[in-house]
Parts: sequence; C-alpha cells; structure tokens
Amino acid sequence: MSKIATNAKGADPAGDLAFEEALRKLEAIVEGMEAEDLPLETLLARFEEGSKLARICQAKLSEAELKVQQLEKNAAGALTLKPLSVSDDPQ
Repeated sequence: MSKIATNAKGADPAGDLAFEEALRKLEAIVEGMEAEDLPLETLLARFEEGSKLARICQAKLSEAELKVQQLEKNAAGALTLKPLSVSDDPQ
C-alpha cells in the first residue's frame, strides 16, 4: 500500500481524489490492517493514511449533502440549484 505523498509545499494531493477512489483506498487499508500481522509502526502509518482518506471522504460527502439541500423544484417541476444564503445556514 502506498503512502499519501505531500508535495514540496506540504499540501496533500489526496484532496484531489475522487470520493470513490479515496473510499477504495481506505477499504484496502482497513482490509490490510485486519488481515496482516504488521509491526506497530506500519499500523500507525496506515492508520494515519486511513484517517486522511476518511476526512477526504467525509468532506466530499458533506459537499454533496449541501448540494442536495440546495436543490429545489422550480414551478415546472425541474430541479434547480439555488444559491446558499446566510439565512439558510442553521445555527
């Protein structure tokens, strides 16, 4: 399993992963951790990588949820994306 690399500025390129790809990588890490007898250092590295992937998946799901919440039917019954206003933000 390859580790998520960072570029020279320290930015995480994994943020550009598609949800499905991040989820596949996360599932592979979990399966590997469950199936293999690995040293603690390797387990910690995989846990860290999995945590990053889980955050990416959660962020992408949150973005999708926001878009779904913004969808509304217009008078003709077609779905349209309405702009999010500050008053729409539940507090």
